[in-house]
Amino acid sequence: MAEVYIGLGSNLEDRGDSPETQLDRAIESISQHPAISLIAVSSRYQTKAIGPGNQPDYINAAARLSTALSPLDLLDALQQIEHQQGRVRTIRWGARTLDLDILLYNNQVIDSERLNVPHPRMHERAFVLAPLRDLDASIELPSGESILNLLANCSDQGIVKL
Repeated sequence: MAEVYIGLGSNLEDRGDSPETQLDRAIESISQHPAISLIAVSSRYQTKAIGPGNQPDYINAAARLSTALSPLDLLDALQQIEHQQGRVRTIRWGARTLDLDILLYNNQVIDSERLNVPHPRMHERAFVLAPLRDLDASIELPSGESILNLLANCSDQGIVKL
């Protein structure tokens, strides 16, 4: 079984569901997947959007999973959940109903056309590092860098713990 950390984010409503409800629905879908065990979910954080245009604030969190799925099979499962919740991929870093990112998969480094792990920009994003710290302050990237050190050297980017 692989130990996996994923990031969750939403800044758009879908069918009247708020970003908070989007995260609730995603967590429920993940927990019901037969090949995924949901171990823990972090606190939630409100953050300013990084991306084009004038976007609503994001609600972000992280989750710790255990899974028998390969990295690409897990990616497929997470993208299916995104699709079920109205995710449409149009503009890079655009507003979205749901974003599920594989941040860490065991201690592996994966560099493929479809998937990069550790997530390539997580070291510069407090809205990823702070929820990871909530789950386990001793997490280290495969490079040996600790999330605590990365977070200490990262702008807080105006995140607010909810």
